[in-house]
Amino acid sequence: MNDQLHPPAAPRNFALVGVAGFIAPRHLEAINRTGNRLLAAVDPHDSVGILDRHFPDARFFTEIERFDRHLEKLRRGDDATRVHYLSICSPNYLHDAHVRLALRVKADALCEKPLVINPWNLDALEELEAESGSRIWTVLQLRLHPALIELKKTLAAESAGRPHDICLTYITPRGSWYGRSWKGSDEKSGGVTMNIGIHFFDALSWLFGKVERSEVHLLTDKRAAGALELAGARVRWFLSVDAGDLPKQRAEAGRGAYRSLTMDWQEIDFSVGFDNLHTRVYEETLAGRGFGIADARPSVELVHAIRHSTADTKPTLERHPFL
Repeated sequence: MNDQLHPPAAPRNFALVGVAGFIAPRHLEAINRTGNRLLAAVDPHDSVGILDRHFPDARFFTEIERFDRHLEKLRRGDDATRVHYLSICSPNYLHDAHVRLALRVKADALCEKPLVINPWNLDALEELEAESGSRIWTVLQLRLHPALIELKKTLAAESAGRPHDICLTYITPRGSWYGRSWKGSDEKSGGVTMNIGIHFFDALSWLFGKVERSEVHLLTDKRAAGALELAGARVRWFLSVDAGDLPKQRAEAGRGAYRSLTMDWQEIDFSVGFDNLHTRVYEETLAGRGFGIADARPSVELVHAIRHSTADTKPTLERHPFL
């Protein structure tokens, strides 16, 4: 069965950093479904049998230095054999270093979110992108979710009025391993707001406009909550990786995650439609319509400000109902 979707006229060559990680399978599937090739992959961990599913002939490395050398050798060949895109699925704190690697071997970078943890790194990447002639793309897949695209069209057709009331709740339980991995390190992952919240903050600013005010009401290593005033919405948000925060019915049913987004007290159903979002990101990127540094900047700046805030003991904005 051929599972390719809209393959380009000429296949492009990809390499991938972080192939043993959680998100890598979605990238491997997207590369395959868009009719392209994976030439090489790297990860310090060697549990990468998933490569056999789509790209059994891809070269695999456990050392980034040898991977770098291989990509450089390919760069010096002809266009048909060099790497055109480097997909980056490594830990958050290494993203900008691996973007630089992509530019150094004359490839476009396609980096998982967050593109960087600290916003000033975006300035350096903008300069390098301009110097290199290659592009830096990132994965902001919620912007391609059908339900949110329809919502954006609805909002664009509205006349100016009172801000919408938004309530965002995302609870995705993680076991004890989480705190011992790089994801549990604020320095390496950016904490819970960056690690599991960045794509929601991006979607909210994309839908409702510029952040005008932000309050933080709770900030720990497992959960965070706060409120935003955007140009077109008042937002209450709550993020958690603690299973104890799951609503009772959801926990009793054994369902592992809880995701809710309401607008003016009406649920926006985007519980389905996630299956092909990474493939859609690849299709848009290959067509030159992907998301770049300017798209990533607002949410990176917002989350950085949240991470370095002190929880307000006397908040003036309405708190999330879970608090």
